[in-house]
Amino acid sequence: MKTYFLTGGEGFIGYHLSKELVKNPKNLIITYDAQKHYIPFDKSNWAFYQNYRINSLRNKRIIRLRGDCTDRGWLKECLEQYKPQTIIHLAALPIAGISNDYPKEAKVNIFDSTVTLLDILRNVNFNFDRIIYTSSSMVYGDFLRNSKGHIIPAKEDQICSPIGIYGAMKLSGEQIVKVYHYRFGVPYVNIRPSAVYGPTDCNRRVTEIFVNNALKGKELILDNSGEHELDFTYVKDLIQGFLLALNRKEAIGKTFNITRGEGRKVKELAFIISKLVPNTKIVDRDLKPYRANRGTLNISKAKNILGYNPKYSLEEGIKKYIEFIRKNE
Repeated sequence: MKTYFLTGGEGFIGYHLSKELVKNPKNLIITYDAQKHYIPFDKSNWAFYQNYRINSLRNKRIIRLRGDCTDRGWLKECLEQYKPQTIIHLAALPIAGISNDYPKEAKVNIFDSTVTLLDILRNVNFNFDRIIYTSSSMVYGDFLRNSKGHIIPAKEDQICSPIGIYGAMKLSGEQIVKVYHYRFGVPYVNIRPSAVYGPTDCNRRVTEIFVNNALKGKELILDNSGEHELDFTYVKDLIQGFLLALNRKEAIGKTFNITRGEGRKVKELAFIISKLVPNTKIVDRDLKPYRANRGTLNISKAKNILGYNPKYSLEEGIKKYIEFIRKNE
C-alpha cells in the first residue's frame, strides 16, 4: 500500500489535495503546525475554515501529525516511522504580502523547512519515488514583454527575477531542491501555481478579499483601475496538476507551471463578482509600487508531459466559490 506524506496538509491547497488522495486505497500522512503567521488575518474566518477542513478530513486512513517542519528530529522520526513513497511539500508562509512584512519568518517557513526535509531524505533508510516542491509564479518577478509592450506568457525555462521576499524564497527552494537532486540523487518535481482561489481559502488573496467584501456589502477596491493581470487558477485545476505530477514518471526532474494558462485583469475579476453579487460597488485607487507585473503562464509543458487540462474559467470558478460560501457560512 502506497503512502503519501504531505506537509502543510491542513492548509488551503493541502486540504483539497488531501481530499483527493484519500479517495485512493493508500495511506495519507499529513503534517500541520500551529500556523502562528495567521495573526494579521481575520482570526474568526481562519478558525471557521480550519475547523471545516479538519472535520472534512476525518478518515481512519489519514494520520495527522502536528509539528514544525524545521524540527529535524521530529520530522526525521515521522518519515522513518511511516516510510512514505511520495512526499509533497506544501508547508510554507502562505502569501507574498506577509513574507515581505516578516522576512525572517518567510525564510524559516519556506526555505529552512525545505532544506531540513531534503537533508533528511538524502539519508533515509527507505525508498521513495519523489518529492514534490510547491513553488510559485512569483519566482518570475515582472513578466517579460515583447516589442509592442505586450506581456509574454512565462515559461519554466526563462530566467527568474523575483522582486519580493516570497518569490525569492520560493526560487531559493527550487534551487536547493535541484542541488539535492544533482548531488545526492533526491528525485523531485517543482510545481509553480498562480493566484489560486476557491473554497476554504482564508489567506487573504485578492479573490478571497473581493468575494467576501462583495458578500458583506463592502467595496471592491481596484489598484490602478484593476489593469494588473493574474493567471487565476481554481484550486481543483491545481489539484489535477498535483495528481498528475504524483503519478507520471516523466515528471521527475522537471518544473511545471500548473495554472489556468490565461491572464485576466483584476478588474475582470471584480466585474465577474459584481454580476454574481448584485449592487457590488467597485472603486479605484493608486497602484502599490511593489507588485510585479504578471499575466499568463505558459502551460504547454504540463499539457504535453503530464496531460494537464485545466477545466475552470475564472467565471466558472468564481461562481462555484461564491456558491460554496453562501452554502456554508
